[in-house]
Amino acid sequence: MSKSGSTYERELRSLLAGDPKAISKMVKTCTPEENRAYSAMAEEPFMVVRAAGSLGVDLVALRWDFSFPIEVKSSAEDVLHFSKNPRLGEQADRMRTDCASCHIMPIYAYRLKNIRGDPWRVFTIPSGSELRGRNAVLRRRVPEFDVTPGGNYVMRWSEGMKLSMFLSYVGMTCFEDD
Repeated sequence: MSKSGSTYERELRSLLAGDPKAISKMVKTCTPEENRAYSAMAEEPFMVVRAAGSLGVDLVALRWDFSFPIEVKSSAEDVLHFSKNPRLGEQADRMRTDCASCHIMPIYAYRLKNIRGDPWRVFTIPSGSELRGRNAVLRRRVPEFDVTPGGNYVMRWSEGMKLSMFLSYVGMTCFEDD
């Protein structure tokens, strides 16, 4: 029996919140670098809230330096086509608009099933909106998912940023402008 999407939401929530049990389970097949990034969450965790209902967001991660709305997707396939379900594209557009008005960066966390190592990749929604401060710097690092010529979104797991790398990056005390 495969895990449902809510199972992966709980997994991500526990990882971001620095739950030692979740971190220990995750790092079993990770590289030492990935292990360090996940383990650092125990020292600098996020407060993570599961969003209820149809807000268009699964989780909200809050910490003194960053706050993100997060939409969680999981699949056994390494490419997720939003065109397969029109609701997915509408949801992403709504999230992009809502985040742009608040100058915050939306995060999509894509969990590939049945893979060793770091199974999570993060993306942001393509947008020309202005972000400020650390979010503006971070946005230059986090890849956007693709848009087809027909205007449909596509997430390719292999093109995302490893969650462990993302956690490493948000764990830095200062950013260097690139």
